[in-house]
Amino acid sequence: MSSIHPSEIQQTENIRTRPLVASFILFGGVIALLLGIAVSVSFGAADIAFTTVWEAVFQFNPDLTNHQIIQELRLPRVLGGAMVGACFAVAGSIMQGMTRNPLADSGLLGLNAGAGFMLALCFAFFPGLPYMSLILFAFLGAALGAGLVFGIGSLARGGLTPVRLVLAGAAVSALLVALSEGIALHFRIGQDLAFWYAGGVAGTRWSHLEIMFPWIAAALIGALIISRSITLLSLGEEIAVGLGQRTKLIKLVGMIIVLILAGAAVSVVGAVSFVGLIIPHLTRYLVGVDYRLIIPCSAVLGSLLVVLSDLGARMINPPYETPIGAIISLIGVPFFLYLARKERRGL
Repeated sequence: MSSIHPSEIQQTENIRTRPLVASFILFGGVIALLLGIAVSVSFGAADIAFTTVWEAVFQFNPDLTNHQIIQELRLPRVLGGAMVGACFAVAGSIMQGMTRNPLADSGLLGLNAGAGFMLALCFAFFPGLPYMSLILFAFLGAALGAGLVFGIGSLARGGLTPVRLVLAGAAVSALLVALSEGIALHFRIGQDLAFWYAGGVAGTRWSHLEIMFPWIAAALIGALIISRSITLLSLGEEIAVGLGQRTKLIKLVGMIIVLILAGAAVSVVGAVSFVGLIIPHLTRYLVGVDYRLIIPCSAVLGSLLVVLSDLGARMINPPYETPIGAIISLIGVPFFLYLARKERRGL
């Protein structure tokens, strides 16, 4: 086992945390999320009174059209958005903690593009696959994208720096997107992929949520279980090894969790980036560097961001919808440029 300096032990004992702020975020964030869900369910192309929405949720009558709209279209859409936001945010938190890379995000590191490439192959060669199979193929595609990014980024002299990792991610993502579009043009499945690339939760149904929920719940619980180990990894691998952490095992488990979360999310909402970049940074700024606080707070804030973005996507130009990916990118791109400028010395 590697030796560890006493000052490093003291560093781990004095990890900067703000548990009171974290408690406020969890409590206030959950309340805000519930309010956001209530407003989002009430708003749509069909003008439905709030009292009708309340009755549709708690006293559902399948004979009423408005009740069917709430139960079969709006509720799964909003709940799916909340689940997807939690997935992206927690996946980004784990990736940033394990790699000590502030630019890590499933969209920036090829996971989204890899999932999209695999879905394009499915639409072209295996049309009519059940939703469960599409999720599994999305996992495989996300793993392919991540493997290519880490492999190419590691070939450069000086190792895998944060900016090199992002550059490799941009190159691999561009390649996989180009291949996906080529497949779409040749097999005339462009319309099937167009909505997926734009990003949105309008097509989410209860059957999708029933398949996703066990995977996502298990991955989120796993993320909480390894959160302390992620905190130690974020301080440096030597410190983690010196404190008895099995870093290779933790990284393997963490990557499996990320693939499950990102694969499930992109199979539903599409190629939405920046949620896993913005939310972990905001959460670390608010609660400190302890991932036992970062992961649950990120899940709540990520859900809130996607739910509110989906609501905004419907309000900007009604009755038409703006792609949710475009809404989040308006926030994410300036934030990414700010972070990339901070990390330019890593080149």
